[in-house]
Amino acid sequence: MPLPVLSAEEQRVLGCLLEKQRTVPASYPLSLNALRLACNQTSSRDPVVDYSDRELQDTARALKDHGLLRLVWAGAGSRTVKYHQLLDEVLPLGEEQRAVLTVLLLRGPQTPGELKTRTERLHAFADRAEVETCLAAMAAAEPPLVRELPLQRGRDPRWVHLLGPVPVGPVAAEPGPDREAVLADGPAARNARVLAAYDAAAAAYSEALLDELTEKPFDIWLLERIAGLARGPVVDLGCGPGQIAAFLADSDVEVHGLDASPEMIARARSNFPDLDFEVGRFEQLLRPRTAAAWGAIVAWYSFVHLAPSELAPTIQAVGATLRPGGVLAVALHLGDGIVHVDDLFGVPVDVDFVTHDRDEVLAAVTAAGLVVDEWFVRSPVPSEAQTVRLYVLASRPG
Repeated sequence: MPLPVLSAEEQRVLGCLLEKQRTVPASYPLSLNALRLACNQTSSRDPVVDYSDRELQDTARALKDHGLLRLVWAGAGSRTVKYHQLLDEVLPLGEEQRAVLTVLLLRGPQTPGELKTRTERLHAFADRAEVETCLAAMAAAEPPLVRELPLQRGRDPRWVHLLGPVPVGPVAAEPGPDREAVLADGPAARNARVLAAYDAAAAAYSEALLDELTEKPFDIWLLERIAGLARGPVVDLGCGPGQIAAFLADSDVEVHGLDASPEMIARARSNFPDLDFEVGRFEQLLRPRTAAAWGAIVAWYSFVHLAPSELAPTIQAVGATLRPGGVLAVALHLGDGIVHVDDLFGVPVDVDFVTHDRDEVLAAVTAAGLVVDEWFVRSPVPSEAQTVRLYVLASRPG
């Protein structure tokens, strides 16, 4: 059976119905109002649109003519019409193919790395290679569902769906790198480079940042709030030389520090001998020795070496050690690429820092099973690299 040729409006409506059926099943099928909000939302959509109710009703009628949409009434005798997609009945799609097609309908041409991150709430791909395998299968289907765009110099290959025309848009001459590229050699190799960098720079790092909070009044305000919210012991992930842990301890909370770098932990113990610091990776965070769970987890720039696809599983792992109502506080840098650093406080290193997309970070926190309570975007600190800062406060339900 030939694929339908859908207009841009039909693609957006169908993509929204596919997405919301998975992410908010309790409110699916969608009312006209819910469909309008889904289509016109400003996050996770490209391009951003502003469809009217009449445009949506006309588009729904066209999709119905294609056999891709059914009108559903809210209940017996109700005049409230809801909208239900029928693509699942027209095309035999696996869950992973359905997820990829949904995101392509909503966001246009994308790389496998972008698809890996953006399908997280719809289907959890193990890695980028699994996305590429899925795309290859969809391209080889009869009829094909996707195709790879011609390779543009300086950027990863992008893919589009084949359910209608898709504007590919201009390609920047020098686009930012795919943030999943930090995993090109695998997580173990990346982790080894990060560990070597911080072990080598521990002494210089400690000297440079021990008093860093004096230049960061917003950080001070937020850390004081976190100390006030904590109901139980607090762990400082990626504690470095211990300055954040020491500040929290001065706020009369029980604090423990964890860092993968033995040299950093040695510096922290020397700087603050009265506090508890241990060597360990945050992905393997255990519950505290003194309580059933953590009251708060502080990850102040601890996740800056993670690819976007690693955020949700890492946050889920650490969040599982929080008490119900416990707080996770995350600080990251915003951006669209990877920053390679070969000099850290005067010490030669070979390490990559990943800058993140705000909406993707918030989606990762939600996908990890936590509730985003507050988030803040702040301007760069003058003494540091000119990157915008994102702070997220989330809590474990219960």
